[in-house]
Amino acid sequence: MSKYFEIGSKRLNISLIEDIISKNRKIRLSKNSIIKIKKSRNYLEKSVSDKSLIYGVNTGFGSLCENKIPINQINKLQENLLVSHACGVGNIIPKDIAKIILILKIHALSLGYSGVRLSLINFLIKLYNKDITPVIYEQGSLGASGDLAPLAHLSLPIIGKGNVYYNGKIITSKNALKKENINPIKLSYKEGLALLNGTQFMSAFCTWSIIQSKKIAYFSDLISSVSLEAFSCRHEPFTDLISIVRPHQGQIQTGKNILKILKSSKTFFLNNQYTQDPYSFRCIPQVHGATKDVINYVNNLLEIEINSVTDNPIIFHKEDKIISGGNFHGQPIAMAMDYLAISLSELGNISERRVFNLLSGKRGLPNYLIEDAGINSGFMITQYTAASIVSQNKQLCTPSSVDSIVSSNGQEDHVSMGANSAIKLHKVVNNVNTLLSIELMNSVQALELKKIKSSKIIIKLVNSYREKVPFVNQDVILSNYIFKGKEFISNYF
Repeated sequence: MSKYFEIGSKRLNISLIEDIISKNRKIRLSKNSIIKIKKSRNYLEKSVSDKSLIYGVNTGFGSLCENKIPINQINKLQENLLVSHACGVGNIIPKDIAKIILILKIHALSLGYSGVRLSLINFLIKLYNKDITPVIYEQGSLGASGDLAPLAHLSLPIIGKGNVYYNGKIITSKNALKKENINPIKLSYKEGLALLNGTQFMSAFCTWSIIQSKKIAYFSDLISSVSLEAFSCRHEPFTDLISIVRPHQGQIQTGKNILKILKSSKTFFLNNQYTQDPYSFRCIPQVHGATKDVINYVNNLLEIEINSVTDNPIIFHKEDKIISGGNFHGQPIAMAMDYLAISLSELGNISERRVFNLLSGKRGLPNYLIEDAGINSGFMITQYTAASIVSQNKQLCTPSSVDSIVSSNGQEDHVSMGANSAIKLHKVVNNVNTLLSIELMNSVQALELKKIKSSKIIIKLVNSYREKVPFVNQDVILSNYIFKGKEFISNYF
């Protein structure tokens, strides 16, 4: 595989972005993209020379769209746009997500509908390849006129402003560019607007969340299989006969996963002591499966979004038109991220219920999974922690996409609030990983207390986990083990 990925050589998909990021592949433009970019720019230059009135090129922005800008000031207009819109606040977003934003912005500009110069896109590519990653803040975007504030911070290094990640530190972009012998560039007409318009902030968070969601979906099946063994559950709810008569794809896949994970178990397929199991065990295919279906839905919608033109105005050089529209509005992805957050939250919700059952002192397990309960509290408070996180997730799952606040003096009178959906989704993902770590700690403890010889897959999981987290035979500080469990899950494959 080439160490370079050619932007424009193929459609982006989530797996491809994960490959680029995880393998630190560099990027460059395909020949076809270079041709598109040049044609778009040439057409825009001709249109400006014809003295046509073009929104955001020789007019003001938002409610100032009727203000004509003199020809000798239209380049200054673009720089002012970047500086004035860099109003981001709150926490700095993770570097990996900032890198995804940069990839998505480069890809969007390379589609040939934005009218920017080739040199501008090459500058962004140079930033990416030199691992100079802009510092971007969580708060500031309404998810409608593009992710304005976050994308302004993404773009500040182009003009030598703002801060960046560089060599493991946060420094000024001016210093980072100087160390790499890169000179800032002056923006030309339309370029500031093209950089700020777009849904790349939302889309990057959604991309990261989809990557994590697929891992979470698998580990939910794997860890719940340990719980099924430890709680002496029946195998019948996972058979294909159940799924055939209600053939949702996620349910079918979950049933198959569970049976595959537990295939070589010495005990699971012989359990018949209890007539029925609690829903949190018996309904794993239905609940986990519904989440898998949502992940697939959002994945497909997102791949449309990241290969789309979300700029404004859009330049159609073949059709001889420059059209101002609303492709920057984040409603499709905002609603999808709200939906994804709800579906992931349910994986955490049902996981906490399994923990509650494992701690209940039923089915041959000691109270709170500890000998000498009373003097020892064992794993009691892990359920409290899980319950607290589940409750927080429910609050985070209040949809952002149903909200809207008027901005830009009424010109932008409906917004998606998709950036808020993105930030909440990010928190839900991290919370669910914590909940799975808590279930894993409890289920492995329960399995070993019963001295069950489980399947090869479970034995491998337990042995690897025990290299990080020991068996608990007396009260200890458990938060350290929860953190280690999260790290174990993220690095298991």
